Amino acid sequence: MAAYEPRRRARRERQQIRGLDISVRRWGEAGATLPDVYLHGFMDVGATFQFLVDDLGGDRPIVAPDWRGFGDSGRSGPDYWFADYLADLDALLECYSPARGAVLVGHSMGGNVAGIYAGVRPERVAALVLIEGFGLRDQAPERAPERYRLWLDEVRELQPFRPYDSLDAFAGRLLASNPRLTPAQAGFLAAEMAASGADGSVTFNADPGHRRINPVLYRRAEAEACWRACRCPVLVLLGADSPLRLALGAAATPEYLRNVFADAEVQVIADTGHNLHQDASGACARAIEAFLARVGR
Repeated sequence: MAAYEPRRRARRERQQIRGLDISVRRWGEAGATLPDVYLHGFMDVGATFQFLVDDLGGDRPIVAPDWRGFGDSGRSGPDYWFADYLADLDALLECYSPARGAVLVGHSMGGNVAGIYAGVRPERVAALVLIEGFGLRDQAPERAPERYRLWLDEVRELQPFRPYDSLDAFAGRLLASNPRLTPAQAGFLAAEMAASGADGSVTFNADPGHRRINPVLYRRAEAEACWRACRCPVLVLLGADSPLRLALGAAATPEYLRNVFADAEVQVIADTGHNLHQDASGACARAIEAFLARVGR
């Protein structure tokens, strides 16, 4: 399967963050100060922003880390806790934007981290772009016994990721998950996201600990409190056909999102699913560029 050919090639660099070796992709001039920080979603890596970066005009400096336990970053599992991502981002900004508020662009889980962080440390974020980063469904306290029970069951044996015979087979799995990808894009992502086994098989390059259920219930009111404390301008991009957005219903409408952020612009991108930064990278790039121009970034 022919792979996508990037127009802007990323360089790899590493940062020591809270005792972990974190892998970072950088686009733009080497060593450029105050780069935009792109934060990937769950079960992704920083390279999943490549198509979006290619469609952005100019040579804007961008860095995209692999979160702990994903891609080529260090593992801290087998269990992973959401608050650690906030602390990792806090430390990462000390490396790349120590004296000025940063532009954060986050997809899905990365958007949820960025949105909460922008309310916790509003002085550290100058502008925020959330790509399908609108939280999760609120979970009732009555579900706690069941969640802890499931977690205890999963703690007994760590389940590895499924192996695939080849990169092409892994790329086929990515295409099945998101049919809007082109075969070339799927081939590129497979090469960036896979790890090779001794027997020649490939599997997802991540700590299997991420497969465990989180025993801590999601409390949406806490996320909303952080979002309301955000003081920077916010752009929210939603996938018109995103199953996650549609499942959340009233909690992921443009009206709701404008209400929980003090200064929010919300756009729904046509013919896109949850991964709209890949499904319509050009439309996302134009929306981000226009937003950053309006807010002077």
